[in-house]
Amino acid sequence: MFRALLVEKDAEGVAHASLQDLPDDRLPEGGVTVAVEYSTLNYKDGLCLGAGGGLVKSWPHVPGIDFAGVVESSDDARFAPGDRVVLTGWRVGETRWGGYATKARVKADWLVKLPEALSTRAAMAVGTAGFTAMLAVLALEDHGLAPDQGEVLVTGAAGGVGSVATALLASLGYEVAAVTGRPETEAYLRDLGAARIVPRADLAETVKRPLESETWAGCVDAVGGAMLARVLGQMKYGASVAAVGLAGGAALPASVVPFILRGVNLLGIDSVMKPIPGRVRAWERIARDLPLDRLETMIRPATLAELPELGAAILKGEVQGRVVVDVRA
Repeated sequence: MFRALLVEKDAEGVAHASLQDLPDDRLPEGGVTVAVEYSTLNYKDGLCLGAGGGLVKSWPHVPGIDFAGVVESSDDARFAPGDRVVLTGWRVGETRWGGYATKARVKADWLVKLPEALSTRAAMAVGTAGFTAMLAVLALEDHGLAPDQGEVLVTGAAGGVGSVATALLASLGYEVAAVTGRPETEAYLRDLGAARIVPRADLAETVKRPLESETWAGCVDAVGGAMLARVLGQMKYGASVAAVGLAGGAALPASVVPFILRGVNLLGIDSVMKPIPGRVRAWERIARDLPLDRLETMIRPATLAELPELGAAILKGEVQGRVVVDVRA
């Protein structure tokens, strides 16, 4: 048996989540069974926990797009019982049962062994949000970003991706300018290493000029929409923006001028289908470069029973930092 947060639809088509004990034969097919220790909460999870069911395609369903735990059994030579592993992406928790349970069964191709320096709890403090932030930082570095080039902007800085990006960049020696629309998060962002706080209102609207003063040496953008369009016109010559989200909208009311007159690069960051070599590289860099003391300040502990309420909160933008779920509690 295992315990899971099971989401089911009633006769009216409304989704409801409840804790249930289920037999192991309810687990989906897969080569590796993992005793899950921790999961986390992302925006996608909030959608799947909501009354509409979000991204779920078949019912009943166990959400949770991330998990970390210990291999219980494996038919793949790459993993053995006792190995500590992490899973993010691959649409687990959306189209396939995910991490809001004490057991998960998945394909071996979707798992990464955790570096020795990271506990399963720390891995879920990182989660998809932090993994995405690390991919963004790696992409910026691969396109030439270095700490001596000037300020690096992080939009949506108090959210999951932004929090980890701020801490990572600061620990690597970058001068971080953190964008937030919530004044109450300023102390939190400075504790993560932000050197400057930029009010969201300063970047919230597009302007008629396609180019403004060259300000930012790089940017991790979790907002998209009008803010991304504005930021593109403020990038330094040859600088790059790593686009990781669309909290401000999917449309991009931008001009091509920053690309053809300043050589600005817009880098798309996908964490869901990222091939395994890139995943291993990112987790190794996270273990090396993310300061665990700063990581700890981002954590809001939770249990499976609390997730329906927290899922509603994250959809309203009311969750700061990283929710870490002890599925065994």
